[in-house]
Amino acid sequence: MDAEVIVIGGGAAGLAAARSLAARSVPVLLLEARDRLGGRVWSQPLGAAATTAELGAEFIHGPAEQTKRLLREAGALPIATEGESWSLQNGALQREEDDFVSAAGLFDGVRALRNDESVEEFLRRFEGTEAGRKMAQAARAFVEGFDAADPAIASVRAIAEEWQSGVDSTAARPPGGYGPLFERLENACVASGVRIRRSTVVRRISWRRHAVTVDAIGPGGKPETMHARAAIVTLPAGVLRQRRDAGIVFDPELPEVKRAALRSVEMGHVVKVVLRFRTAFWERLHSGRYRDAAFFRTEGGAFAAYWTQFPVRTELIVAWAGGPKALALGATSDAELTQAALEGFGTLLDAPALARQEFEGGVMHDWTHDPFACGAYSYVAVGGGDARAILTAPIDDTLFFAGEATATGGQGGTVNGAFETGDRAAEAAATSLATETCGTSEH
Repeated sequence: MDAEVIVIGGGAAGLAAARSLAARSVPVLLLEARDRLGGRVWSQPLGAAATTAELGAEFIHGPAEQTKRLLREAGALPIATEGESWSLQNGALQREEDDFVSAAGLFDGVRALRNDESVEEFLRRFEGTEAGRKMAQAARAFVEGFDAADPAIASVRAIAEEWQSGVDSTAARPPGGYGPLFERLENACVASGVRIRRSTVVRRISWRRHAVTVDAIGPGGKPETMHARAAIVTLPAGVLRQRRDAGIVFDPELPEVKRAALRSVEMGHVVKVVLRFRTAFWERLHSGRYRDAAFFRTEGGAFAAYWTQFPVRTELIVAWAGGPKALALGATSDAELTQAALEGFGTLLDAPALARQEFEGGVMHDWTHDPFACGAYSYVAVGGGDARAILTAPIDDTLFFAGEATATGGQGGTVNGAFETGDRAAEAAATSLATETCGTSEH
């Protein structure tokens, strides 16, 4: 027996699960395919910039109690996003007011629907007037941007639940990015005795009640086999959805109800480019008009949104495309995407030459074609109903599941949702093991 529990995946959910199990004195082995921990959270220094570039998750959405508790343990507090939002209207940037609130209000009528339908189908109802068309357009942009979803596929019921939970209405950032928080989680795991294996790609999970065998390819391509009494699977839905010959094989196969739930959970697509400039030149334009800008939005161009790090003042700008816009950029090289992001930002500010002059470099990561992610984060397709809850359910008190795709209550797609599901799965696994041990000792 290599451990009582094998945790598969070293992202937010996996680290939370391992930390929680170790705190209960349960021996844990954590397997991570990458040569780093963090999963779809990846903080990278970018030149001499004071703030690191977040290539994956960046924000803390909504109440996020688990994330904020972890920050408090580290003696830190989240930095609320503040500042102004600007959007391109009639060829000029204009201040926005309560754009999210107005767009979210359209989904109040979802409760009255007899059947689920796509976001696109639902929003068409409002396009009979100019005011309704603009609100529907804003709502569609938020679904593509914040949810990284295709409105033609996304469940309007699932989107409405998420928005009405308040997850997207407020946002903050961890001070210094997510990097320090995840480093602290890793250190806590190691200090508690968790054994961590990086560069270990799981290929097969064989199981029967209270017995799990994991076959993997370790560093250097060496085959390895590990045994435990239970496993917590925290892999992204996109990875679990892969064909048997391309992804992980479960033996016996996952129950049909769980496979059907996986088919109802889509992975959103995102292209995110972090641009570094010599100075925050946008703060000086037009007598400081954009000095306190947080977001810039436009319907045209490859990237629908740009944002600063305000209220922290840095030289970084993030260019963002989500949903169909991101998918359309799939064949574009990193260098071309960086150039498109730069030109788009300069054009949006009506200062393309100055943007090129100030530009010092950029960085990005392609999550869609990352074999250990297969997308950015999850959303529920039309008719998906309780797909996330079904994915959460353990199998025979032996296989447990966690990760943002299994988060309910509007927490899907968030780091906080991943943290919560990791803790939940750890508690369930520990309880099952303790019950099984007590039952065995009584015979």
